[in-house]
Amino acid sequence: MYYYGFDIGGSKIALGVYNARREQVWQQRVATPTDDYPALLEVLCQLTRQADANCGEQGRVGVGIAGLLYPDTGTLFSANIPAVCHRPLRADLSQRLQRDVRLDNDANCFALSEAWDDEFCRYPLVLGIILGTGVGAGLIAGGKAISGRNALTGELGHMRLPADALALLGSDLPLWPCSCGKVGCLETVLSGSGFACLWQHFYRQPLSAVDIVTLYQRGDARALAHTERYRQLLAVCLGNLLTLLDPHLVVIGGGLSNFAALFNGLAERVIAHLLPGAKPPRFALARHGDAGGMRGAAFLHLKD
Repeated sequence: MYYYGFDIGGSKIALGVYNARREQVWQQRVATPTDDYPALLEVLCQLTRQADANCGEQGRVGVGIAGLLYPDTGTLFSANIPAVCHRPLRADLSQRLQRDVRLDNDANCFALSEAWDDEFCRYPLVLGIILGTGVGAGLIAGGKAISGRNALTGELGHMRLPADALALLGSDLPLWPCSCGKVGCLETVLSGSGFACLWQHFYRQPLSAVDIVTLYQRGDARALAHTERYRQLLAVCLGNLLTLLDPHLVVIGGGLSNFAALFNGLAERVIAHLLPGAKPPRFALARHGDAGGMRGAAFLHLKD
């Protein structure tokens, strides 16, 4: 049995084909027809037929996409891929390919990819967190993604800042507007842009996250203090989530995960924000990088 995973982004569609041992055996990348739904369907079908020919059988198809899924209608919303907005992509692709196509958002696919890592698959409950342009998460139980009533399970970035975070950052912290239309979301301080906004707030100097990391690596005192503040903030913000979900493993990915110093001692730091006697989960950095979207989409079929 072969598993096909499509990772659909705003600029490219990546297809990874995996065997029963979860090893990648084939890959293709093409440009995304972002504004043409029939063209998008045709590209996905063509790539699937190529994979079928290469594998000598009809593989099982999974799709990962950045966007919101609407379970009641089976339609989607994606800011970067207008072609799929309000379209039943899963149903249409299943009908065209004459097989069951699974579809989930990119955060769930990331988490699923990491949960099926050869070492990590021994953990019953895995939380995958993306800290990058935005903040997202996926929850994997027994090797399967948990989606929830509105397919919103794991929307960590749109939880509100807890009281302890506001105490840490100061009462004069502005509650920045979030892309969701609300203010005070975790995404506004924990994302890459949030990391930079916090710097500007405390030091009155506009710098990118990359510039701040460069200063940290040079031993700049302000950058060292800023990084320590972020570590404390992340621990505070994870406290409620870890108490609610109690995962065995937390895997962190996204652009900020490349700055490993941000996560030093995270397991020890979160203890103060858990119930007395609670043990922290294992924390690990993501292992599968850009391949995570394809892997996770393919592995949507590993548990029925």
